[in-house]
Amino acid sequence: MAKPDPPNSTTIIEPFAEFKGPSTSSPSSQIKSLAISSLSDHQTLIYAGTISGNLLLLSLDSNQITDSKLKNVKLIKYVKVSTGPIESIHVIEEVKRVLVVSEGFLYFVDLNFVEAVKKLSSLKGVSVVGKRVKSGGSEFTELEELEKTGGSRLLRKLGNFRSNGGSGKEGGVLDVERSCVFAVVCGKVLMLIGYDSSESVVVLKEMQCLEMVKTIVWVDDCIVVGNFSGYYLYSCVTGKCDLLFTLPDPISSPPRIKLLRKEWKLLLLVDNVGVSVDSQGQPVGGSLVFRNAPDSVGEMGRYVIVVKNGEMDLYHKKSGCRMQTVSLAGEGIGPIVADDQDGNSALVAVAIHNKVICYGKVPSEEQIKDLLRRKNYKEAISLAEELQGEGEITDEMMSFVHAQVGYLLLFDLHFEEAIDHFLLSDTLHPSEVFPFIMREPNRWSLLVPRNRYWGLHPPPTVLENVIDEGLVAIQRAIFLKKAGVESGLDDKFLLNPPNRSDLLELAIRNMIRFLQGSRRKDPNPSVREGMDTLLMYLYRAVNCVDEMERLASSENSCFVEELETLLNDSGQLRTLAFLYASKGMSSKALAIWRILARNYSSEYWRESTGINDVQDATRLVLSGKDAAAIEASRILEELSDQDLVLQHLGWIADTDQQLAVRVLTSDKRTDQLSPEEVIAAIDPKKVEILESYLQWLIEDQDSEDTQFHTSYALLLAKSAVETSDTERAVENSKAETIEEIDTTDSGRLSLLQSSVRERLQIFLQSSDLYDPEEVLDLIEGSELWLEKAILYRKLGQETLVLQILALKLEDSEAAEQYCAEIGRPDAYMQLLDMYLNPNDGKEPMFRAAVRLLHNHGDSLDPMQVLERLSPDMPLQLASETILRMLRARIHHQNQGQIVHNLSHAVDVDASLARFEERSRHVQITEETLCDSCHSRLGTKLFAMYPDDTVVCYKCFRRQGESTSVTGRNFRQDIIFKSGWLVTR
Repeated sequence: MAKPDPPNSTTIIEPFAEFKGPSTSSPSSQIKSLAISSLSDHQTLIYAGTISGNLLLLSLDSNQITDSKLKNVKLIKYVKVSTGPIESIHVIEEVKRVLVVSEGFLYFVDLNFVEAVKKLSSLKGVSVVGKRVKSGGSEFTELEELEKTGGSRLLRKLGNFRSNGGSGKEGGVLDVERSCVFAVVCGKVLMLIGYDSSESVVVLKEMQCLEMVKTIVWVDDCIVVGNFSGYYLYSCVTGKCDLLFTLPDPISSPPRIKLLRKEWKLLLLVDNVGVSVDSQGQPVGGSLVFRNAPDSVGEMGRYVIVVKNGEMDLYHKKSGCRMQTVSLAGEGIGPIVADDQDGNSALVAVAIHNKVICYGKVPSEEQIKDLLRRKNYKEAISLAEELQGEGEITDEMMSFVHAQVGYLLLFDLHFEEAIDHFLLSDTLHPSEVFPFIMREPNRWSLLVPRNRYWGLHPPPTVLENVIDEGLVAIQRAIFLKKAGVESGLDDKFLLNPPNRSDLLELAIRNMIRFLQGSRRKDPNPSVREGMDTLLMYLYRAVNCVDEMERLASSENSCFVEELETLLNDSGQLRTLAFLYASKGMSSKALAIWRILARNYSSEYWRESTGINDVQDATRLVLSGKDAAAIEASRILEELSDQDLVLQHLGWIADTDQQLAVRVLTSDKRTDQLSPEEVIAAIDPKKVEILESYLQWLIEDQDSEDTQFHTSYALLLAKSAVETSDTERAVENSKAETIEEIDTTDSGRLSLLQSSVRERLQIFLQSSDLYDPEEVLDLIEGSELWLEKAILYRKLGQETLVLQILALKLEDSEAAEQYCAEIGRPDAYMQLLDMYLNPNDGKEPMFRAAVRLLHNHGDSLDPMQVLERLSPDMPLQLASETILRMLRARIHHQNQGQIVHNLSHAVDVDASLARFEERSRHVQITEETLCDSCHSRLGTKLFAMYPDDTVVCYKCFRRQGESTSVTGRNFRQDIIFKSGWLVTR
């Protein structure tokens, strides 16, 4: 019977069934060897060999119902095999036989002990036997090929002798499909023996072997044997022997080989060290170091089981750690452990004296639970991950374990680690953490799933209660530790007890982290609403203002009614405004922004008493007002509610006129505002807003309303006049006190004037929908001469335009270009007259007049020019120009006469050629054919085309007079004959 496990060990296996042999204390009844064979998932056969040579057949039914803690292993039958101890038992499933080694002989028994025991007396001195196993590797020689490598000879048929050539089955031939092969060491000979269901035994091959072989394993084509000198590798095909490694001399325990079927590795024991090699003898992985040199070795899944000195240890194959120790009671022969042949069975049997105890693997969930109860959280997660990798638990179960560990860590006040595990769990519903944040009942209480965990943690409650209970537990543990009692709590908390406020802030921040991560998983709308609302509560609890505003201004599912009181009472009006805006409650949001813009100054001064620099403080106040106006403008830019837009337009314009312009001219709204209502609502003092809005209507919205065009022109003109007057005043002041004027101000005014006047000039030229007279009335007394010229041009007053261009602006090029646009020669004469006879006491502009005569004198009448020239004009300025003008006039007249005469000559020649063509005689006979229908013309009417083709009248009517039979169109492709050209 097993003794209790050490307090810190992990419970991986536990006894669940036992067999008690006879109560006699005779050594002959002690069990020497064990073997296990699974008939089904719930029934297992156990074969036990005693020192007295008896072979026991035990049966274990896992579905057996019993009142006791341990199930009963039944003794089905036993047989007498020999008089000596049974050294080893091998279950051969392929032929339904049990192979027993005793007193140097081999014995065969059927699985259920129905038939008599059969002894293979031909083989003597058998020390060890190893059945061949196939690992699935490529190096596996089939039985037929193995027989060919060494001459096979039939030894005997169990039950009677037979010789080669006898009756029955052909000698040396095995039934391959129902046979098995095993290696036998007899003295210094290693024999490969085949055995089939007809009980034929064939020696397939014999090889020289070492002395005193104590252990053997045969995998694929490799046979590994061990004696006191070392471990050796034989090839069953070639018979070659290679030394793997030697053993130290002396060695404290005999060599032992254990085949680990799960990984297809061999564990070679050297004292208390197990060396892992593959089937080729190559080292793989690390070695296992045991506490003592084991007497017996077994395998159960990922664990290696060793027994020694009345104790059974479980070692993890990968990590090499000792996971569990089971103390065994009993004296005499050391405990024997046996496992199933596939290495994955959840059952091992241990023989102690005359008892057999069956140990079953604790279910994976129970192992994890046991670790969690002992607060070994890391070990529990490592075990779960290992089980997941091997496919023993599902991904869903892994997520469940993470959630369970997270709950335990949370109640242990390890909030950061708890949330890490929550985030790793795909099955943990976000609403499960709601009870930790808000007291129940609440709006989302019904959304919390009642998941059935393992009952290892208390029911969820608000974080304050969790922390209070955790602190009480810490104080209790400190008191118990002083009394010498271990509590299992974290030493970090015991040595340095945490502060409640620090723990609460840490818990809230980690709960925030969980909700932020869960938001990315896109939960259903109801859960999303609870998550976002509670997230806002948590942000407020730790005063994360930026995060609150970021959440409120982004797409969220917050329940506004739940948060209004919280945000109002805490003074988080910006967050509330963002929240209103995100929910489409624009009126409430705008009202808050208006309040913030109006009261920001007093609030700021109340909260910033530590600022010494008044200028910096004022700058921050202004930026706060601007921020409120910017946020309000963003809402208004998308709003189509005209009344609401115009209601808040005033205070935004007072803060920043550019924001007001952006609101009015936004293209984000679905329905545009009424221009008439907007213009009526704009403060007349806010000229920049009105001007920008009208510009947007005209240029971007292509408005053709004459009132808008006129208003825009008047605004520009007024601005230009004011700017011009200001600049003139600055220049006058500069002339009086030049040393007191800031040149930068003067330059700024000049730039402003040029910008306004340029816009005004472009608009006056491009638009035809404004009233020029109204604009003229406004700028009549100003110095905006170019603008006046544009307006007079719109009104068709050419003389005034020329006067402004030529006399006021003295822009000769523009004046001449305007005359060209008029297109009449008298315009140039009018301009010349203005140059020579300017009014207002100005001197004649002789150089401009000479330029005009030089550029356009050819189109002027010399007589009129001479009449208008002033007697005061210097002769040297005009003589050359007048002379060139007269010469050009004469040349033009002569050139015209030549062209006229040439044209007349061409006309005469053309008339003569036409007359000759029409007077040409054409002879038509009775044999002449029509070039179109090829009929005889005879006395028919006919026509002749310029290309000399002749057709009858009928074809002429069909072809037309311009296109001949050849397809030539004489209107498009004119024909010339040499006689038609001018030759004189």
